[in-house]
Amino acid sequence: MRSAAKTVRRKRLRLRLVFLLVVSLTIWLIYSLIEVEISNEYKADLDENEQLIVTSKEILSPEPTESRIEEYKDYFLESGLFELPINGASGYTSIALQLREGPSTETSVIITLDAGKGFTIISESGNWWEIDVEGRNGWVMHKYCFINLPDVIPSIVYDNTNTYASKIMSSGKSIPTVTGQKLYDAHAFNERLNKEEFIVPVLYAMAQKICLAQQDALADGNTLIIYEGFRPYAVQRKIVESLSALVNEDPLVKQGVTESPWSMGWFISTGISNHQRGYAIDVSLGKVIKQESKILGEYKYKIILEYTEYIMPTSIHELSVASIIFKSPVSPESSTLWKESTIADNINSEGLLLQQYCTNAGLIPLASEWWHFNDLTCKDVTAVTQSVGRFFIQENYSKIPNFNDK
Repeated sequence: MRSAAKTVRRKRLRLRLVFLLVVSLTIWLIYSLIEVEISNEYKADLDENEQLIVTSKEILSPEPTESRIEEYKDYFLESGLFELPINGASGYTSIALQLREGPSTETSVIITLDAGKGFTIISESGNWWEIDVEGRNGWVMHKYCFINLPDVIPSIVYDNTNTYASKIMSSGKSIPTVTGQKLYDAHAFNERLNKEEFIVPVLYAMAQKICLAQQDALADGNTLIIYEGFRPYAVQRKIVESLSALVNEDPLVKQGVTESPWSMGWFISTGISNHQRGYAIDVSLGKVIKQESKILGEYKYKIILEYTEYIMPTSIHELSVASIIFKSPVSPESSTLWKESTIADNINSEGLLLQQYCTNAGLIPLASEWWHFNDLTCKDVTAVTQSVGRFFIQENYSKIPNFNDK
């Protein structure tokens, strides 16, 4: 009996030992699996944190140093057209324009865009732009389109005073409802340049000549100061009506705009002006004090941080004979007659230097305003259908460009 009891106890002991061993192994396996999972999660978190640290460093990296900037390309030297590529720039139709499926009049019309319609330029092919207008892609003939100057010539100083406090005067006298007034909106955040900037549209072909003039100015340590490109017709009419009323009331102002051989129409067009058509700019000249290099994609470009405007023959937008650049009227339809004209006595060396920069680039001076230059080539190219400017351009469509679409 005792022997049998011992045998039973031994079996029970073995079973307990086996049970404890199985439980221990099970606990060990579970613990090992949990440890591996925790380790993997920790490693994943660590990798993610390391990635975040790297990304943060990239975001917080300082602006490229001057030595690094030299590694970037100069688009003007590469293209001879602009300081930055046109893709991603804001464009606007100057007339009602057909949006087509391809860069040819043989392709189907998608829709007709109203005059003054804004869009983002994607690419160029011959005489056509591929554009994005409200999420729809298509092609338009670019000779009938404006381009926003700051998008492609960012080194110019833009100061469209008519959009915040007009400097337009006549014989040194304020024009009621005009002088010091905001005449229209044309200022918005520019995503491409990452700053608030004026919207300064001109016809595409004229923009190329303006860029040439600016490069000559920069080479001499100077800069163009553009006060206006496109001007809405409604604003033009307001100036005409207000100045006309002042002329009727003030003999001095009347004399200033009608002194023979001049007439008021030389100082403010009473009809559709070249500003509405898109091939006129009002521009002055400044001395560069401080500039800075910026980067956009693979290209470097300059912006002017500080400048001093030269003392010009008169203040900008002085509508009177005080601002004439030639002693007598010269047909604004001629691209050559101005070369034979006699310079007015009030024109100083800075005024002549501005004229030199602009005319060397192919722009034509207006005899009655030292600051006004036209592009008669654009006039000829768009002769069949020209803008009448019965719209406002108030929005910016500029984007950071995709340089694969150049």
